[in-house]
Amino acid sequence: MQAGISTATLFNRRNNEDALALFKEWGIPVAEVFLTSFSEYDPAFARLCAERKGSVHIHSVHVLNTQFEPQLYNSHPRVKGDAFALLERTMQCANILGATHYTFHGVARLKRTFRENLPKSGEQTKEIADVCESYGVQLCYENVEWALYNRPGVFSALKEHCPALKGVLDLKQARISGYDYFDYLKEMGTSLTHVHVSDISAEGKLCLPGRGVFDFPLLIRRLREIGFTGPLLIENYSGDYGGEDELRASFEWLSNLIEHNQ
Repeated sequence: MQAGISTATLFNRRNNEDALALFKEWGIPVAEVFLTSFSEYDPAFARLCAERKGSVHIHSVHVLNTQFEPQLYNSHPRVKGDAFALLERTMQCANILGATHYTFHGVARLKRTFRENLPKSGEQTKEIADVCESYGVQLCYENVEWALYNRPGVFSALKEHCPALKGVLDLKQARISGYDYFDYLKEMGTSLTHVHVSDISAEGKLCLPGRGVFDFPLLIRRLREIGFTGPLLIENYSGDYGGEDELRASFEWLSNLIEHNQ
């Protein structure tokens, strides 16, 4: 288990290639690359990032959900076909970066016409996971309040039809959903591949790990109990902190905490 950072935490502060160069300078061991635009779902861009990252290990890639992930579940052949073409380009990027995991939101619950059908979604998810697997990448569903996995139970239902499905625990999204993060953790169990960590102040404001009141030692103990050895990636919104020195200090705090809770 080790600490790392998602480039999403530097959204609108630094572009991905510059964020990775900063992580290299800081000695960050592991990171997630949050691809944020169609121009970034491109092998040429991934090669640029690979050059800039140095020895930083890229554990996972993430994309801006609404750009093509919901369309992977669309019934229209052309819509679905274009979405799968973008998925394949994203997987090519993952290979170039060395990422073996894909943080995934899937369907966005944005329309009143959305009708949940978890068995059908599970079958469709398997089709998506099979494409990822052909590139050596694991599809990892993340708990997100406004997306398909918006409550405990959804992951289990999808996994019935897609046994290879993995999971990502996001602490801030668990808070937003109103469910205890432990409920998600218990459901994902040994299928959990990484955790998006953040903190919260006594007043309920999102903040960097180490700046709030969240019980991180308890989280680490619970993760060790299920045999988790993956990364804890800081994923905050860029407005949750001031200078970049605060982000670096948060990473160092989290790394020290993990080291002393072996």
